[in-house]
Amino acid sequence: MSTTERPRILVVGGGYVGLYAARRILKKMRYGEATVTVVDPRSYMTYQPFLPEAAAGSISPRHVVVPLRRVLPKAEVLTGRVTTIDQDRKVATVAPLVGEAYELPFDYLVIAMGAVSRTFPIPGLAEQGIGMKGIEEAIGLRNHVLEQLDKADSTTDEEVRRKALTFVFVGGGFAGAETIGEVEDMARDAAKYYNNVSREDMRFVLVDAADKILPEVGPKLGQYGKEHLESRGVEVYLSTSMDSCIDGHVVLKNGLEVDSNTIVWTAGVKPNPVLSRFGLPLGPRGHVDTQTTLQVQGSDYIWAAGDNAQVPDLVGRKAGNENAWCPPNAQHALRQARILGDNVISGMRGFPQKEYSHANKGAVAGLGLHKGVAMIVMGKMKIKLKGRLAWYMHRAYHGMAMPTYNRKIRVFADWTLAVFLKREVVSLGAMESPREEFYEAAKPAPVAPPAVEATDKPAAGKSEKAKAS
Repeated sequence: MSTTERPRILVVGGGYVGLYAARRILKKMRYGEATVTVVDPRSYMTYQPFLPEAAAGSISPRHVVVPLRRVLPKAEVLTGRVTTIDQDRKVATVAPLVGEAYELPFDYLVIAMGAVSRTFPIPGLAEQGIGMKGIEEAIGLRNHVLEQLDKADSTTDEEVRRKALTFVFVGGGFAGAETIGEVEDMARDAAKYYNNVSREDMRFVLVDAADKILPEVGPKLGQYGKEHLESRGVEVYLSTSMDSCIDGHVVLKNGLEVDSNTIVWTAGVKPNPVLSRFGLPLGPRGHVDTQTTLQVQGSDYIWAAGDNAQVPDLVGRKAGNENAWCPPNAQHALRQARILGDNVISGMRGFPQKEYSHANKGAVAGLGLHKGVAMIVMGKMKIKLKGRLAWYMHRAYHGMAMPTYNRKIRVFADWTLAVFLKREVVSLGAMESPREEFYEAAKPAPVAPPAVEATDKPAAGKSEKAKAS
C-alpha cells in the first residue's frame, strides 16, 4: 500500500461496478489528480452471467474472470476486506488476507460490494448446498456432477446410484434456469461415454417458490422455458420450496421427498450484509439508499451502484410507478458504473452531478447448447425470440459485454473451438484437495510400538539353582 498526499478515491469492491467505475475514473482523471484504490477479497472480477457455461465446460473458467491488477495498472489494488468505515474521520479499516487490519484514509468513497446468496435457515442447506456466485463454485459444480456419474457407473448399490444421479436445483431465475439447462446438457453428453449410465437414469429437479420461472423475460417466454426444460426430462415444481435437505434427503413443501448428492442453491441474492456496519442509510432490504445521481442519501462524497444499491428508476417513475427501482442486473450495473465514474470526477472538481436514467433493453437467457430465450425491447416494441436464434442473441450480448478485449477474444475462441471439438467431460475432483495424494506419500510412516519384554524368563534364584545342578 502506497502513501500519498493526493486525494484518495476508495472503491470498495472489485466486481462489475467496481471494475468499470475505477476504469472510468482513471480514464477521465488528469495525471496525478488523485489515487484510485480498489479493495476486494479476490484479485479478479468474475463475469457472473457466464458461470453456467463455465460449469458446463463451454467456456474455460480462466476466461470468465478478469485480473484487476492487469486491467487497472494505474490503480492501487489491495486484496482484503473493508470491515468498517468511519465517516467522521474518513477512514476505512482494511483486513488483508494475512496480517493485522489497518486503517486507510480516503477523500471519496465508492460502495460496489455487490450481493451474496440469499439463504434461509433450512436444515442441511449449509452442509449440502452448492452456490453459483463465484467461479470456484462453478468449477466445483462441474467436477461434482461428473464425479457423481463416475460413482453411479462403478457402484452396484442401487441406492447409492440413485442418490448420485439425482440433481436438485432451487431457484428458477436466470441463475437457476440457465445452470440446470447447461448442466443437464453436459450430463446428457457425458452419459454417452459411460457403459452403465444413461440420461434416462438421471433425475433433474427444479424448484421455485414463485409461480413461474425466468420472470425477467416475461410470462410467455418464461412458460416456454418451463415447457422446454420439461421436454428434456427436467421436473419443474413451482409455488413450492425446500423444507430441509439433511444428509441429502430433500423434503419439499409439496410433499415430494428425494435423496440427492447435488443440491444447487440459486434462490436469489441479497446485498452484502457487511454494509450494515458502514453507517450508511439502507433501504428496507439492506441496499444502500442512493439519489438519482448515485450519491448516497445525505452525502456528497459517497457513491453506490449495482446490486448493493437502491437506485431510483427514473424511466419507471416517469411512466407513473413512483416506487420503481433499478433491478440488480449486469445491464444496469455497466451503465451505472459509467455515470458513477463521471460523477466522482465531477464531484472532485466541483461540477454538477448527472442523473442516472436507462430504459430496459430486454433480457436474454441460455438454456444449454443452441437453446435459449430472449426479449429485445426496441422503443415500444418487444421482440420475443426462442430456440437457437435466442441462444445466438444471448451469446452475442454477453460476449460483447465481457470486460476487456483480451477476455472477449478468449471467450469467442472457446466458442469457436467448441464447434469443431467435442465437449470435455473430465472430472478434476482432486482440485478440491490437491495436496492429499502428496501428503499420503510424504507423511512419516507410523512408529512401531515398543517391544514388550518377555515375562516367562526364569527368576534369578531358579537360574542359579539350574547352574548349580
